Amino acid sequence: MTQNFYQAPLPFTGQKRRFLTAFKQVLNQCIADDGVGWTIIDVFGGSGLLAHTAKRGKPAARVIYNDFDDYATRLQNINDTNRLRQIIFDLTQHIPRNQKLPENTQKQVQAALKSFDGYVDLHSVASWLLFSGRQTTDLDDLLHNHTYYNGVRISDYPQADGYLDGLEITSQSYADLLPQWIGRDKVLFLFDPPYVCTAQGAYRNETYFGMVEFLKLMRLVRPPFVFFSSTRSEFLDYLNLVIGYKLDGWEHFAGYRKINVQVHLNKNAQYEDNLVYKLNSAFEIA
Repeated sequence: MTQNFYQAPLPFTGQKRRFLTAFKQVLNQCIADDGVGWTIIDVFGGSGLLAHTAKRGKPAARVIYNDFDDYATRLQNINDTNRLRQIIFDLTQHIPRNQKLPENTQKQVQAALKSFDGYVDLHSVASWLLFSGRQTTDLDDLLHNHTYYNGVRISDYPQADGYLDGLEITSQSYADLLPQWIGRDKVLFLFDPPYVCTAQGAYRNETYFGMVEFLKLMRLVRPPFVFFSSTRSEFLDYLNLVIGYKLDGWEHFAGYRKINVQVHLNKNAQYEDNLVYKLNSAFEIA
């Protein structure tokens, strides 16, 4: 485990690369030295960047990466993704960058996608062809329901050798995973779920995490934990409501702390991402 990755090897909506420095600081506050005796669980594993960073920072800890989005399979097929990228790049390189593809070129790209004889990484392909972070749910949707633009990556993705080294990989619902660990000593939970009131279309299953699922999750949360949220969600408002009215489980969140990062989408648009954490069971009410 020698190489440190500071961003996910393949595209993933919502990877937390801007938070790595703050995350490592919180990790060191919670877990001393190399992490011996600790278990760190990345409950909504996403791209695996948090789990990777945790394992590099605390190499003796047991780090569980809940690969609910099957990111590991994408990594295993980087060679196919690079091969497909080259095919599509050759078809689109004469089109100005970020411009809409002419109809005949879009048809050529669609034909290439249909005939490709390897693994099709929809997340990566969407990042090349769809406008401004739009995502797709399956190949049929990509082929028939979208206008394409030339955002094709101009070089291959580097190999991701070692990215998942040392991680225990599982793929479970949070509702099955968390009860196995609640109440155990020296367990740190990492949470980066798709939040209610944000654009959840970027996730593989657009309906898998709505309000009910969020409330079920929050009933299971215990410190020490690290949560990621943004001002595009109502997560902080929810926490303040629970604490302010002393609703069921309020003591698990009272005294939480946060670190924020300003994210600039363009010169006219920005939002605030938050790292919210509580590292012990004391109330710590400020």
